[in-house]
Amino acid sequence: MEHRNANPSIACTVTSCAYHCKDQNHCSLNEIKVGCCDPKVTDCTATECASFQLGGCEHCR
Repeated sequence: MEHRNANPSIACTVTSCAYHCKDQNHCSLNEIKVGCCDPKVTDCTATECASFQLGGCEHCR
């Protein structure tokens, strides 16, 4: 599945992700899954984007 359009509702600065649209600082997915490392999250460092996939900006041209 190829993702080409930036989703203006999902801001992202993780340029190493395959879904990142570098020139727009947005994600190209329709939705993302946010996960956590601890079942009792008390601060943002315990959360993460579970939709991350290592890649580059080739999906957003």
